[in-house]
Amino acid sequence: MTHDHLDAAARPVSRPFGRLLTAMVSPFAPDGSLDLDGAARLASHLVDEQGNDAVVVNGTTGESPTTTDTEKERLIRAVVEAVGDRAKVVAGVGTNDTRHTIELAAAAEKAGAHGLLVVTPYYNKPPQSGLLRHFTAVADATGLPVMLYDIPHRSGVPIETETLVRLAEHGRIVAVKDAKGDLIATSWVTSRTALAYYCGEDALTLPALAAGSVGLVGTSTHFVGALAAQMIEAFDAGNMPAALALHRRLLPLFTGIFRTQGTILVKAGLASLGLPAGPVRPPLVDATDDEIAQLRADFAAVGLELPE
Repeated sequence: MTHDHLDAAARPVSRPFGRLLTAMVSPFAPDGSLDLDGAARLASHLVDEQGNDAVVVNGTTGESPTTTDTEKERLIRAVVEAVGDRAKVVAGVGTNDTRHTIELAAAAEKAGAHGLLVVTPYYNKPPQSGLLRHFTAVADATGLPVMLYDIPHRSGVPIETETLVRLAEHGRIVAVKDAKGDLIATSWVTSRTALAYYCGEDALTLPALAAGSVGLVGTSTHFVGALAAQMIEAFDAGNMPAALALHRRLLPLFTGIFRTQGTILVKAGLASLGLPAGPVRPPLVDATDDEIAQLRADFAAVGLELPE
């Protein structure tokens, strides 16, 4: 283990998907159908105005549980066409069925995605040996780099440290979206592997960077991406007072966007700003007036305005 640790410590920081990614919502038309023009406009806003190096489409924030395989493929194509020349497009392809995940991965590669986000299979709670087999099979199925998504509070199963260390041996498994909230585990994996860790919980970004992470896959970054990027850059430059000040400033939205399910409040905020969003699909429900009022207060606490 000591030898692994020394090797990892000596490696330069690798950021295969840049510093900042946003898990993008999927804009819908008023009738609930997919709004591809809106998706292209929103992706452009996230890259050009909010400083994102990459966007994730078809993640949970993109309501992937309620979009069809065809819609997923069309969304990837639209976003790649809009921003693929200046940002990476990472496609969420994870399901709790290895065969289906491989089909989605192949479709994403064909549609032009630059990478894959593969969540831990949920609900069926496979053992670690099943996770190893699942992730390896998906990584074997395409030529795209893979970001594993470790989120046990949704999936029911964590990717254990030893499993991550073994998965890191695969040439195309290059990153982890880390929403486990266990910075000790993060520290062990980043000290023993070359996996690029991206924080998957907005408010934990700064401590995660200190534990060896390289960036953020955010949700509130639909609105505060530019400021979050500044925080990461300040950390990289060794300017901890500036990074801490930004962390504290951003906390009201880092946390407030999750007062209810994150997609609900992101879409409400985007609509208030005149950006593409549309309704959510059931079983999600659109934000209430009280929730929007609270979101407006959270914006104000960060020093931003959410119009009435």
